[in-house]
Parts: sequence; structure tokens; C-alpha cells
Amino acid sequence: MVATAEMQRVAPPQEELRGELQQRTPEQTPRQAPPAPPAPRPRLAMLDGLRLLAALAVVLFHWTAWHHGNWGRHGDPAAEAWPWLSQFTAVGALGVQLFFIISGFVILLSSFGKSPARFIGSRVGRLYPAYWLAVLASSTLIFVIWPELGVNRDPSDIWANLTMFQGGLGVGHIDGVYWTLWVEMKFYLWILAFTLVGMTVRRVLAFALAWPLLGNGLYYGLGAAGRDVGWVQHVFFPEYSALFAGGMALFLLFRFGHTPARWAAVAVNVVLSAWWSAGIQRRETAELTGYEYPLALYAAIVVGLFAVVAVLVLTPLSRVQLPGATLAGSLTYPVYLLHQLWGWWIIMLLSPVLPKEWVLVLALAAVLAAAWLVHRWVETPLGPRLQRAVTAGVGNWPVVGERLSRVS
Repeated sequence: MVATAEMQRVAPPQEELRGELQQRTPEQTPRQAPPAPPAPRPRLAMLDGLRLLAALAVVLFHWTAWHHGNWGRHGDPAAEAWPWLSQFTAVGALGVQLFFIISGFVILLSSFGKSPARFIGSRVGRLYPAYWLAVLASSTLIFVIWPELGVNRDPSDIWANLTMFQGGLGVGHIDGVYWTLWVEMKFYLWILAFTLVGMTVRRVLAFALAWPLLGNGLYYGLGAAGRDVGWVQHVFFPEYSALFAGGMALFLLFRFGHTPARWAAVAVNVVLSAWWSAGIQRRETAELTGYEYPLALYAAIVVGLFAVVAVLVLTPLSRVQLPGATLAGSLTYPVYLLHQLWGWWIIMLLSPVLPKEWVLVLALAAVLAAAWLVHRWVETPLGPRLQRAVTAGVGNWPVVGERLSRVS
């Protein structure tokens, strides 16, 4: 009432105001300037750098610790060629867990407020150009250039691999590293469903808690009853869901602020992630490298990965801009796609004639150079075009197109 009375006291009579406006020329009539568009958020440069570090950790795991014999005279398997370094790179496979945490954060960052059509277009444009090239290049390597590596694969698998859905079709991966892309794809399908029903802060928070808890409850409950849990692993993938969900909870803290409930969601997912990842990585590290480390080490590393991401996105470090960080982030995906098979091939070719240190440096330089070429000449020109085409195409689908083009 006070505000209303004050406005009535200072406002001129309507007739006086109308006459004044009629007497003004267009030049004299005040015009309200259009609101300035919101300033774009600065890129999270430190997170870009962390993504490349995660990729390099996986690279060194596959090259210097994994039990391949391509180092030749330097040692077979790889851990013998690198007896000191491999003790550390043997846990480099946890770079995948870091990818999943960052993905949970970044995908929500880029999809919140987007229509389903735009989300589909952005994912297709971002993922497929480099991936298609990588599948064709790896297929050429294992079926033509280095057929010894392709003895357990079939050329007919190429077609399923080009869809990126081969994991769901029961078809083997042309390159073993593609298994993570199927896990990512299932996460994207969950986010697509979210864009259809509408994203809100409360719904995201509820999902970040319910999804991993429900998946774990079904997995252990049905397993204890002797029931099949295969469908639970396909739909809920409890082994990795908490990593994505924890990243989603960190996004809520980053974008909408700190609350006890959001921090509780982070804590729950950190515990579940440490539980699952410690068991998986301890077993796989022993099988693939021969090294055995205590469960507590793997759990501590997973907790540390969450802590690093939280520090980089929730503190002033999120505003730090590093030269070259954007490029580092852009190279991460093609480095991951190309490094394993092509890296082994380079190592196999050069090991007979060069010291192992030179071989490692040259292989890494070659993969980074190839990744830059893919980013510059494949992703940069084709990605945006494919994104626009898919977004428009999905929006034109009969019956559902209009619905997919709206933000819920």
C-alpha cells in the first residue's frame, strides 16, 4: 500500500500525460533501448585442460601398462618395457571415470533449457563426424594394414559400429575404447527423456538421487533373489550411473547455488561411485596389467576426481582462462578415439629401431597431430552443419516434430 500511494502521489494525471505525449515529436518521444543480450558465460578453461589430462591418462594406461606386446625388444608385455612408469599408469584407466563425471556436468550445462530437437542435433553434430572417421580409419588399420590385430573382428561389424549403438546390438567394437561411448549414449538417452518432460532444478536433483539409488536397489535386490539383472545393467548401468549423476549434482551447485540437498546428492553419488569403481578397477587392473592395489586406493582416487572437478567449477578457478585450454578440450575426443590401435601400430613399427622413450614421444606427437587434423578438417566444418541439419530435420518429423522443437 505504501508503494502504491507513493506512485499515485508522484504520477501526473492521465489527461496531462496523454497531452504531453501527443505534443512531442517522434524525436522527442523517449524510446526504451532493447535489453542487452546476456553476456555469454566464460568457458571453463580448467575443465578443458582436465579433460585432456584424463584422455592422456587413458592413453598411457593403454600404451605402457596394458598387457600388449607391441614394445618388442623393449619388453613384453608393456609393463615390462616400462617397469617404473607402469606402476602409476596402471591406474590411468580411471581417466574414464573422470570423463563420466565431467560428462554429467557438461551435458547438463549444455542441455538445460534446450528443446529435444536441439539436444539431439548438438549431440549428433558433436559426436559423429570424428567418430565416423575413427571407425573407418581403425577398420582400415585392422582389416588392411595390420590384419593380425583384426583376427577376432569381422568387417561386417563396421556398419553397426558406425551407428555408435553396437553395444546395444550385441556387435563387437571395432576399437575396444568405443565401449565408453555406448555408456555415454545411454546417459544421453536419459537426458533426452528429461528434455521431453521438461527440466527443472527440482526434477534434476530428484533424478540425480533416484536414478543411481534405484539402479543399485534393483541390481542388488534382484541379484540377491537370484533374478536376472541384465536389463538393470542395460537401462540403469549402476556401475557408472553415480558418476554421471554426481556430475549433474555439481552442475546444480555451479548454476543455481549451494543447498544441503544438492551437496547430499553429491555425497551419495561419490560414495556409490567409489564403491563400484574401486571393485571394477581393482579387478581389471590386475587382469590387464598384473598390478594389484588395495580397494582403498581406487576409492580414494575416485573421491579425489570428484574433489578436483568440484574445485575447478565451484571456486574462483572456474573463471581462470588458460591459453590453449580450448584447443586442449577440443583435442580430447579425437585423441581418445584414435589413440589405442593407431598408437599400438606406431609403437610396433618404431620399437625395433628407436629407444622406447623416443617411441613414446613420437607416438604421442603423432596422435595429437592426428587429433588436431580431425578437429580442424572434420569436426570444425562438419559438426555445426550436421547439428543444424539434424535439429531442423527432427523438428520436421511428422506428428512429433513440433513437440520435439519446443522447450518443455
